[in-house]
This record gives sequence, C-alpha cells and structure tokens, in this order.
Amino acid sequence: MPPIRIAVIGLGYVGLPLARLFATKFPVVGFDLNKQRVNEINQGIDKTLEVDQKILQTALVTKNPVISGEIGLYCSYSSEEIKDCNFYIVTVPTPVDKNNRPDLTPLLKASETVGRVISKGDIIVYESTVYPGATEDDCLPVVEKISKLKFNVDFYAGYSPERINPGDKEHTVEKILKVTSGSTPEAAEIIDATYRSVIQAGTYKAASIKVAEAAKVIENSQRDINIAFVNELAKIFNAMKIDTHDVLAAAGTKWNFLPFKPGLVGGHCIGVDPYYLAQKAQEAGYHPEIILAGRRLNDSMGKYIASEVVKLMIKREIAVKNSKILMLGITFKENCPDIRNTKATDIYYELISYGIEVDVYDPWASIDEVQDEYGITIIRELNEFQNYGAVILAVAHDKFMEIDLQAFKDKGAILYDVKGILARELIDARL
Repeated sequence: MPPIRIAVIGLGYVGLPLARLFATKFPVVGFDLNKQRVNEINQGIDKTLEVDQKILQTALVTKNPVISGEIGLYCSYSSEEIKDCNFYIVTVPTPVDKNNRPDLTPLLKASETVGRVISKGDIIVYESTVYPGATEDDCLPVVEKISKLKFNVDFYAGYSPERINPGDKEHTVEKILKVTSGSTPEAAEIIDATYRSVIQAGTYKAASIKVAEAAKVIENSQRDINIAFVNELAKIFNAMKIDTHDVLAAAGTKWNFLPFKPGLVGGHCIGVDPYYLAQKAQEAGYHPEIILAGRRLNDSMGKYIASEVVKLMIKREIAVKNSKILMLGITFKENCPDIRNTKATDIYYELISYGIEVDVYDPWASIDEVQDEYGITIIRELNEFQNYGAVILAVAHDKFMEIDLQAFKDKGAILYDVKGILARELIDARL
C-alpha cells in the first residue's frame, strides 16, 4: 500500500482527538458537515475541550497536507478535500431514537460520503459504536453502491472501536489500548500497524470485524448492568434506611468487589450502547432480559431522585407546588461540557411536573446548546441569597465544591447529594 493519507469523518469528541493524534505521524484531513465546528478547529479552538488548545494549534497546517505531502492536520467541510486520502476513518455519532431504537442515519450518511471519494485499494475503518454486523451488513453496501467498487476486491474495511472518555485528561486516546480488525488478514495488518504507530498503549487485533464490534458494545453494556445493580441497591437500602455508600465502602474491602456507585447513567455510550446489542439480539430471535432490565432501572433514576426530594420537602413541611429548587449540573458527567443524553434532565422534568420551578446552574454547559437540545434555560450566575426549597447536586463538577451550600441550608433548603461527594453532616440525603 502507498503511504497512508488519512481522512477522519466526524470531528466530535472522538474524531478530533484521533485526527490530532494521527497528525503527528501522517497527513490528515478532518471532515465535518458543521461549518462552524470546522472553522473553530482551524483556528485552534475545540469547544469540547478534549484537545488542549496549544496541542491543537501545533498539529494544524494551513493547507491540505495530503496534497502538499506534509504531516499535520487540516479540517474541511468539503468532501473534495478528502478525495486524495486512502485511509478513511468514520467517527460519527450512533444515537437511538425516541423509542430507543438504533439510529444509523449519521453512519449511513458518512458511508455515502466515503463512497463518493474512495478509490481502488483504499481502506475504510469505522469507530462508531454499533451492533455486531453493522459495518459489513449496513455500512459497506452503501459504500459499494455509491462508489461502484466491490468490497474486499477494490477496497477493504476494518473496525476499531472508540474508547474516548469525555473529560478524562488521564486516559487520553493514545494511552488506551486500541482494538483493531480488518476484512482480510492483509487489511487487518495494515490497520493495526497504522493505529499501533500512534497508540502508546498498544493494539489488540481482534479475530474479525464482528468480534471487534461485539467487544465494544459489551464494554458499555457491562458497565450499565453493574451500575443498574447498585442503583437497585440504593433503592432497597433507602427503603431500609441504610446508607448505600456505607454499604459499598464495607463491601469494597473484599479484593474482588467491583467499585461501582449509584447514579444517573447518560452520555453517548453507556446509556445508548445496550440498546444496539438488544436490537440485534431480538433480530436473532433472542429477547435479552438482563440488558433491558438494567436499562429500565437506570432510566428510572431521574424520576426516583426527584420523588425522593419531593418526599423530603413534604416531611419538612415545605410547600411543593410553586416552590423553587436549584439543580447543580446538567452535563452527563463531571468536569465536561458534554450534554449528550444527559439524564439530569429527567430530574428537571419530573420536578416540573410537580409544579416546581427549577433553576439549573452549570458553568460547564453551553447555555445555547442546553436550550436548543432540551428547551431548558440555565441560569448564568448563582444567587446565594435566593431562597430554595431544595438544592440538588446532580453532577460532581469540581467547581461546585467551592459553593457555600451551607448558606442555602441556613435559609431552609434541603440538600440532596446525587453523587455522594459532599460531607455527610452537610446533606439531608444522598442517593
């Protein structure tokens, strides 16, 4: 194969860090349909905060490096800029619809884009989380149809599941072992060697594309089920008036006890991937019981938290209807601006259904994105003189530890700790 020239399709939380990393060894063109996102990246700005500004600026070049032959990253919203590449990596989102059914639309659209530019001998690698078989059964036929080329004759493919953890500055893409796979032994070796050249943690070559797809989807399904277990324990122990965190601390002294904690399960992976596996299982004639039970349990936690807060207000004789509650945090995880599939919104909407007015404060979240995605207006500044019936710590942002929560309690507010990080003497209850 001639020298590798990489195109990364999709420049979100997964695509941009990967493109930047590959740009240390290869000419790389990043492609995204979002013109504003592309223009910001080319100016050295990453609003997801996954790539440090100085590191990004160092990687960027001012013209298409595939044409100029230099090493570096150039981003574009024109598919013409990627037609001279020969190694295409697809890193677009794979969400579910309102009925929790897999939505492959972004993936199929990206496959169409690659189909319009791919040439004989090229390789296409998918990183987006899918069910086993999606690459070969759903995506590659689209590439074949558009390109008029034949899979495994004229072009080749692979699957290398993304393992990006948004907001995690320790486990960055190059420090996480990468699973790779290819449609032929030769393609598998080229793909593995390409990733291995930039991944410090090394690579693991899976037996097939389907094996790599299945490995990815069960990684997050396993976490989902384990969290569902401790969430159910939290409900049980709360009914028994036992502190769940005390129980987990005691059980955690055993060497092989798994350290999971109760909480909201949202985001682009753990709260979504199990539905992809469940869908494929049902198509194969098997109804997955544990996987879907875990999903139902975890999806119930927002409403459960809201109801627990309302019960505390009633016991304290705080009027529920027309009261005000402060919710701290709306992103799906701490110290990260990512609001995709956040379950903090479930707390918000359940409280609203009681006739409660909810102020949401989150210094990490984009006010415009939250409004556009969820129809929720978040407050710009925190007013510590405001009287609230309750304050809910929904997300464990470090910045929230600087807030004088005692000031709200002194005014009669109930303090509910979803994340279990506040001092016990300060809170009224925790999940």
